[in-house]
Amino acid sequence: MPGCCQNDHCASSASASAARAASPAWRRVLWIALLINAAMLGVEVWGGLQAHSASLLADALDFAADAANYGLSLAVLGMALHWRSRAAWIKGASLLTFGVFVLARALWGVWAGQPPQAVTMGAIAIAAMMSNGIVAVLLYAWRDGDANMHSVWLCTRNDVLGNVAVLFAALGVLGTGTRWPDLAVAAVMAALGVSAGWKIMRLARAELREHAARDATAVIGIRGTRG
Repeated sequence: MPGCCQNDHCASSASASAARAASPAWRRVLWIALLINAAMLGVEVWGGLQAHSASLLADALDFAADAANYGLSLAVLGMALHWRSRAAWIKGASLLTFGVFVLARALWGVWAGQPPQAVTMGAIAIAAMMSNGIVAVLLYAWRDGDANMHSVWLCTRNDVLGNVAVLFAALGVLGTGTRWPDLAVAAVMAALGVSAGWKIMRLARAELREHAARDATAVIGIRGTRG
């Protein structure tokens, strides 16, 4: 039956995905990404406070979210697909929430704050971009995995884009002497977070629905055999 063939294909895909997620190479990549993000979190928090930069602080929160995401991905390694999908949904929700927070921070900066220190912004943005570039290269081979793997790749891709944006913001602040480029970049980063978070949540929900349908078909098949 066509339905049976489809279910067999789904089961095969799920098994391949589970085997890939349990790979020692994937675990090593996650540990490297976790350590790099934790280190850059400290650097950007310090730099953001020193430079009075909303976009640097937003990027620091992004590093914090990513470190938590990598830790969560390590925690669910080797677990069934539905557990990894649930972890991916949580990560997607955290990204979306982060995006909303950054947007609120940027709007608050319209009425308060002062022009940030462009040189400090630029130097830290370059360091962050190099760090995320290393992680992105390591994760590139895993970008087409399940929702959990895809969420890790999207987080890192958005980080690199965010670092480039912060660098341009630093140049804008240096050229204009105002805080508007910094606030504009914070708003862009918020949009990236909301978009990626929503995409991850949708992919994770689709995987959970597929898993539930497969389980329901298996139960019906067992009942039919017993009957």
